[in-house]
Amino acid sequence: MTTAQQTHADHGHDHGDGCGHVSFQHGDHVDYAHDGHVHHQEEGQWRECEVSTHTPVESHEHQHGHGCEHTSVPHGDHVDYLHDGQRHAAHEGHYDQH
Repeated sequence: MTTAQQTHADHGHDHGDGCGHVSFQHGDHVDYAHDGHVHHQEEGQWRECEVSTHTPVESHEHQHGHGCEHTSVPHGDHVDYLHDGQRHAAHEGHYDQH
C-alpha cells in the first residue's frame, strides 16, 4: 500500500492526547482526523496520510454506518470507519483500506 503525503506548512496546532481529534494507529505512526483530512507528524511537519491505491478489504461481513459501533472519521467527501486497525471506506460495493 503506497501513500501520497502532502505537507501542511501552517498547521494551526499540534495534535496529541486530549487535542479533541480522532486519533488511531496507522502502521508505524499515529494519524489524526482533522477538518476532513488525516495527517501525522513526520520530521517536525504535519503530513497528510493518504492511500493512493484501492486495496479491497477481504471478507468484510457487515455494513458500516450510523450505529455500527465503529468510530467514524469524516474524510473529504465521505466517511471512513476505524475497524480492526484500519480505515474502511465504501467503494463500489465493497470496502477499501484507507
